[in-house]
Amino acid sequence: MKLYIIGAGPGDPDLITVKGLKLLQQADVVMYTDSLVNEELIAKAKPEAEVLKSSGMDLAEMVGIIVDRLKEGKMVVRVHTGDPAMFGATMEQIALLRKENIGYEIVPGVSSVFASAAAVGAELTIPDLTQTVILTRAEGRTPVPELEKLRDLAAHHCTIALFLSATLIKKVVSEFVEAGWSEETPVAVVQRATWPDQLIVRTTVGQLEEDMRKHGIRSHAMILAGWALDPEIHGKEEYRSKLYDKSFTHRFRRGVKP
Repeated sequence: MKLYIIGAGPGDPDLITVKGLKLLQQADVVMYTDSLVNEELIAKAKPEAEVLKSSGMDLAEMVGIIVDRLKEGKMVVRVHTGDPAMFGATMEQIALLRKENIGYEIVPGVSSVFASAAAVGAELTIPDLTQTVILTRAEGRTPVPELEKLRDLAAHHCTIALFLSATLIKKVVSEFVEAGWSEETPVAVVQRATWPDQLIVRTTVGQLEEDMRKHGIRSHAMILAGWALDPEIHGKEEYRSKLYDKSFTHRFRRGVKP
């Protein structure tokens, strides 16, 4: 017996992996996060599949149903938004499955962080500017470990991607400023990335709170911050990759010195 945990991607039903789609189409039982996963994707399940919405279930109820269906010999897939590894609450499900001696397989999906970067046309790692991306969330009702406070992470002055933080913008801005970020630092906010009603707001650390309020953004938003989000950064020669520099030698090409 094995549960398939599938990353559905950020919203666009075409952004599921080929493997994930094949499993979805083969499944006897499809359980999905109905508040986040696109119904158009779930409609690709076979007509006779049992489709279960999980938004109203608690952990024990959800896993209990999965276990029952698997013990009946049915193929079950659990469809999560984005990629299951990022704020997916999958390991707590897996812990209960293990108690029932049930295995699992995770099929990765496109995370909203990468869908958002694509939507704004950004490369999150820029040579000689930043080579690090921190994926995190602001501290709200769910605490973060003491060594992972946003102001401490922001002190690295790299690209930061904030999940689940749209209602905590005052705190986000305060911690960026405490970490020494300029108020002119570029920020891109993408609400409902890849959905038909996707909204992109380009702003700065100093204007972030006002612009979020002006557009009424309080949920389903990815916040990308750092100088890699400067839309003009790719035109600056000092931030070009060595990979395509004609003077740079690597095993496939000998560089030509000026």
